[in-house]
Amino acid sequence: MTKRMLIDASHAEETRVVVLDGNRLEEFDIETENKRPLKGNIYLAKVVRVEPSLQAAFVEYGGNRHGFLAFGEIHPDYYQIPVADRERLLALQAEESQDEEEDEVSEADADAMVAAIERMADADEAGDAPDGAAPRSQAMASGESRSASPEALLAAEAA
Repeated sequence: MTKRMLIDASHAEETRVVVLDGNRLEEFDIETENKRPLKGNIYLAKVVRVEPSLQAAFVEYGGNRHGFLAFGEIHPDYYQIPVADRERLLALQAEESQDEEEDEVSEADADAMVAAIERMADADEAGDAPDGAAPRSQAMASGESRSASPEALLAAEAA
């Protein structure tokens, strides 16, 4: 069958396009002045997630718009990342992993400090103060500082 494209541009604010295969309608598209066309445009997008089982990537291309891109639609040349961009991406990835490690270490320190404070409170309630230290209730009555440094708490815990 013969394919034909019919274009109706009789109105200045609207253009209609129809693709016919013989007498069968294949495609119908309307473009208006007021509405930006999204179909057929080229966009710069960021890959948010790759789904190997679907052989596709989910992308975000700004304006809170998301898309779906099949691997078959990506030209092989786009798999080649320029050396400068690759080095920059590797540096960013290394920096992010270092930040995550630092966060994990600081969380571990905070957990250890909380555990030490809880053990000291338990020892204070039982009347077992670390060697040479008065129970916390006596220390507060004598006017000693209520808050101790984390290093002092850990040192008292170690004793």
